[in-house]
Amino acid sequence: MSDTRELLYREALNEALIEEMTNDETVFIMGEGIAERGGSYKVTVDLLEKFGPKRVIDTPIAENGFTGAGVGAALTGMRPIVEILFIDFSMLVLDQIVNQAAKFRFMSGNTARVPLVLRTQGGVGNGLAAQHSQSLEAIFYHIPGLKVVMPSDPYDAKGLLKSAIHCDDPVIFIEHKLLYMNKGMVPDKDYVIPFGEASVKREGEDLTIIAWSAMVPKALKAAEILKEEGISAEVVDPRTLVPLDKSTIIESVRKTEHVLIVQEAIRRGGVASDISSIIQEEAFDYLDSPIAILAGKNIPCPFNLNLEKLVVPQVEDIVKAARKSAYK
Repeated sequence: MSDTRELLYREALNEALIEEMTNDETVFIMGEGIAERGGSYKVTVDLLEKFGPKRVIDTPIAENGFTGAGVGAALTGMRPIVEILFIDFSMLVLDQIVNQAAKFRFMSGNTARVPLVLRTQGGVGNGLAAQHSQSLEAIFYHIPGLKVVMPSDPYDAKGLLKSAIHCDDPVIFIEHKLLYMNKGMVPDKDYVIPFGEASVKREGEDLTIIAWSAMVPKALKAAEILKEEGISAEVVDPRTLVPLDKSTIIESVRKTEHVLIVQEAIRRGGVASDISSIIQEEAFDYLDSPIAILAGKNIPCPFNLNLEKLVVPQVEDIVKAARKSAYK
C-alpha cells in the first residue's frame, strides 16, 4: 500500500485546512464566497458542511473590515485564516496587515501574538487583466514582522499551509491561479514543512535557476530542454521568501558558479533583485559570470491571452536566459 497519493494543488490545500480545523477549534476561515460556494478556486469546498457557519464564514465584499476582524480575533487567541480572493485586493487591507498585524508583537514588547494567515492568490493567467493578475509579493517581503510563503506544488502547498496555521506571527500565504489544477504526490501521513527551508527541485552542475510559485514548473521544463543541449541546470525553490533560506541558495551557487533568478513579478523593486544582492555580497567569489534576472515586464497585465503571455517569463524565455548565463 502506497504512503502517498496524487492530489491537485487545490485538494492539498483543502486537506490541510480540514486537518487543522479538525485538530484545533481555534482555527476558522472567512472570506468572500468561501462557504456555500466552496471558494472561487474550490479550495474551501465541503468546509461549511464539516465545520458549520461559525467557523466557515462568508463575508461581505469588505476586505478591510473582515481582515481587521481577523487581526482582532488573532489577538484574542483564535487562529483565523482570512482569504483575499485576489492579491490585488490586498491593497485594501495594508493598514490592517502592515501597520497593525505585522507590528503588534514588537509594539507590545513581545507580549502579544497575531497568529493570522492571509491566504490569497496572485499572478498572471486566464485573461483576468490588469486588476486581477498582479504579483505583489515584494510589498509584503519588504515588511518586518510578516512571513511570506509561495508554494509551487501540492506537497509544498499542504505542508507549508499547516506550518502557516501553526505560526504565531502573521503569514502571507500566496497561491497562484495557474497552479490549482496541477497534480503532485502528497503523503498520506500528517506532515509540516518548516519555514526557511528551500527545496532543490532538480539537481544540476552548470547553472542555478532560482524560482518560486508558478515559475518553478516552467523552470523545470526549461531544465529538461537545457539538458538536451548539454547544460545541467539546478532548480532551487525558496518556498518561503520570508524567512529566506540563504544557505541552500549560496551552496547551490558555490557548486554551479552561474545564477539565473526567475520571477513572474516585474523586475523593478522585486524579490529577485534582493536575492541577487545577497548572492553578490555573500557568494561573489564563487561566481563565474554576472547574476542574471528574468522577470515580468514593467507594464500592467493585458487582458488579451496572447499579450498576457508576453508580459511574464515563459519556458522558452527561461531557456534563452539560461543559455546566455551558463555560457558566459
